[in-house]
Amino acid sequence: MLLKTCLSLLFLFFFLHQNLASSHGFLFNGFLGANLTLQSFATITSTGLLMLTNATSQITGRAFHPSKFSFRNPSNGRIFSFSTTYAFGVISVDPQLSGHGIFFVISPTEDFSRSTGSQYLGLFNLSNNGSPSNHIFAVELDTILNPEFLDVNENHVGIDINGLRSFNSSPAGYYSDDGQSFRNLTLRSGRVMQVWVDYDGEETRLDVTLAPVPMAKPGKPLLSSKIDLAGVLKDSMFVGFTSANGPFLTSHYVLGWSFSINGTAQALDYSLLPPLPAARSSSGRWKLFYILVPLASAMFALMAIVGALLINWRKAKYAEELEEWEMDYSPHRFSYKELHRATRGFREEELLGIGGFGRVYKGVLPSSKTKIAVKRVSSYESRQGMREFVAEVVSLGRLCHRNLVPLLGYCRRKGELLLVYRYMRNGSLDRFLHDSGKPVLRWAARVKIIKGVAAGLLYLHQDWEQVVVHRDVKASNVLLDEEFNARLGDFGLARLYDHGSDLKSSIVVGTMGYLAPELAQTRKSSTATDVFAFGTFVLEVVCGRRPVISCEEEQVVLVDWVVENWRQGAIAAARDARMGEEEELEEVELVLKLGLLCSHPLPAARPSMRQTVRYLEKEEPLPELSPANMSFSVFALLHDDGFDDYLMPFPSPVTSSSAPTSESINWE
Repeated sequence: MLLKTCLSLLFLFFFLHQNLASSHGFLFNGFLGANLTLQSFATITSTGLLMLTNATSQITGRAFHPSKFSFRNPSNGRIFSFSTTYAFGVISVDPQLSGHGIFFVISPTEDFSRSTGSQYLGLFNLSNNGSPSNHIFAVELDTILNPEFLDVNENHVGIDINGLRSFNSSPAGYYSDDGQSFRNLTLRSGRVMQVWVDYDGEETRLDVTLAPVPMAKPGKPLLSSKIDLAGVLKDSMFVGFTSANGPFLTSHYVLGWSFSINGTAQALDYSLLPPLPAARSSSGRWKLFYILVPLASAMFALMAIVGALLINWRKAKYAEELEEWEMDYSPHRFSYKELHRATRGFREEELLGIGGFGRVYKGVLPSSKTKIAVKRVSSYESRQGMREFVAEVVSLGRLCHRNLVPLLGYCRRKGELLLVYRYMRNGSLDRFLHDSGKPVLRWAARVKIIKGVAAGLLYLHQDWEQVVVHRDVKASNVLLDEEFNARLGDFGLARLYDHGSDLKSSIVVGTMGYLAPELAQTRKSSTATDVFAFGTFVLEVVCGRRPVISCEEEQVVLVDWVVENWRQGAIAAARDARMGEEEELEEVELVLKLGLLCSHPLPAARPSMRQTVRYLEKEEPLPELSPANMSFSVFALLHDDGFDDYLMPFPSPVTSSSAPTSESINWE
């Protein structure tokens, strides 16, 4: 009786152990008698091969283990470690052409009735390819170039998540024992090869290894990726294979398969694997090939002629002006073709803004995926003027400051210039000050913007190797990055000169409302004229009003309006009422007075940008000011100095802009 009880317990232990093992993995050395779910054209041959597709075009085959496996640890939500290995072979009627390969798949479902064959391998379709809702992990053995993903080479091994664009990929092959030399393998060669897929749930690392049979597993994997599958795999999943032929006559075989959860997959016994059949004869098809060769040659010649004509047309389309002297500036010159592609042909949909000097388009550089803003402006009249302009563009391209919009380079083509800037996500400050559809900037944000522009101008005027006079400081040329940091942009009018020398120019440029009174007489821009424009900019930011205000058919200059408020004993009342009452009135008054000081009609009375920054940071007190000693009419001064023909209400931008724009004037 005791012996019978012991035997029963032993049998029960053995039974439970076997079921536990089967719930965690399996081993198939050949597939005779294997219980698999076969779909489409997949079948098990009389010799024990799992044949996913045969030598028929446009077919798909899938095979899954019938039971789901638990992949997630319920105690911590992590994905269990898992391991699988399988031997496979690919045989094509034409060894130069092959179907789409074999994919090992982990899927939450066996139902792929809505999938498409060919390049979608019976797993996905055009609409769901790449969707996170698929929850599919796959290792692909791809033997054909996928026309949708031309950046992926044919005959490669890849790791795919929820779609056919590989998370990581490599040409098929393996590393030698020393782990240094790489040896290529041709997946469609008709040879038996083996794949090992190992996922470490603790380290969240996935290794994929490939080698020809009967070679031992190489020490260095072909692919090794840090990837957490917790967001991809569900709690329980199916495992299996899928394959598709497309238009080619290819047979895809799996000879043996081993799988394990929380353990290493059992090794395949090569002596038990069924043999791979020999390649089928293709002599009849090659006869047809020889018949078609002459016809194909004639078609090729015709296509070559058409291609040559097309190339000449494209060269004319993207033709650029490039002179020998410009070779010195080549690191900062973009090709027109590159900018044309980046802006999708300068489509209206990519238009960011329109200014007095051209249109600004959003784009993405194909090579680096950098977002850019491209401004198209008219070229200068003379060749010498163009040369000087390009030289200055290149010099400005060396500017580097956190409060300047980076000027990346330029392009010159058919009488026009294209200036390339880095794209600023939140666009122009002008929109936040004057567009009722934008959120109201609070006081802290406005002070931060004013200080940022001041720091940028200090760098241009005094801290760089040359003096840069911007000549068009205004709200629409201040751009905001993703963190609302201010960046001064649009250097299309900027000029450079050495420290200690004067800027020589007979052309007055800028925007009405920001122009210093002395420009009408001297016609010389300087750091002092930039300071005047900055003062007007400060008042515009604090007051939320444009530099020239239209009131009942009259025009009032913002500077005069702020002085009048001060004269009435309430300078802080000039602030933008939309900000509310939470701001510090003392700081508001200080910034308004600083704006008036910078906008003083006498250049000598204006502070330098270094002094201005010190005032803003409260490192120095403002000089004693009063409405009496600041009593002047900028409007009258502009009339007296000959600006009356140009005074006008400040125009609203035609479109919003995330790139340098300009509603400027330029006269001699």
